[in-house]
Amino acid sequence: MPSYRMVLAEDQAAFRQKIKKILAPNRDLEVVAEIGDGLELMELLPGLSAQMVIMDLTLPHLPGFEAIRRVKGSDPDLKVLVLTSRREKEFLQLAFGMGADGCLLKEEASLELLAAIKAIRQGEVYLSPELAPPLAELYIQNLRRTTHPPPPTPLTGREIEILTLIAEGKSSKEIAARLFLSFRTVQNHRANILRKLNLKKTADLVRYAIRQGYISTASS
Repeated sequence: MPSYRMVLAEDQAAFRQKIKKILAPNRDLEVVAEIGDGLELMELLPGLSAQMVIMDLTLPHLPGFEAIRRVKGSDPDLKVLVLTSRREKEFLQLAFGMGADGCLLKEEASLELLAAIKAIRQGEVYLSPELAPPLAELYIQNLRRTTHPPPPTPLTGREIEILTLIAEGKSSKEIAARLFLSFRTVQNHRANILRKLNLKKTADLVRYAIRQGYISTASS
């Protein structure tokens, strides 16, 4: 039987070695590449014939959720297992919203990594047991809002990403650097977001982001 081909994208070499040690006894699992840089990941990925990317979201040169979006955009069938230390429900919502197939806490990797890979290979979504309560809380909050649901957003995925960063207090210059866009492009996106939402100022954008669940009130 052909091995299941995986790419390990993690900028900490010691943690990459830990993951490889966990995988080593399983001969049907093959790490075809170890990558510590986001741009290198996107450059090499098309030629690796990988079936899963196990990735941290702090890769240099390709930040956070943009990494998931680009990986899934390169091949929708490519599975993405996120390794993280984050527990916030908003983080989980964005990770899965961008296309992640699973989120695994790094400290649970020794016990849960193989189970996570197995579940995702079988077409399931995997979530570390410790992450279930915050995601369940978010689900319940969304259910409670269904009597007065917010209208569907007219924004594109990129505009939502920029809106979230604006609501987190990032300047246009910081957003441009983080997403590898020009300052003018970010400004154009900001203007389009305000126009589409019929809003006037940044404070209005923050309130909208909170209502839509992109950030929590604690983040604002």
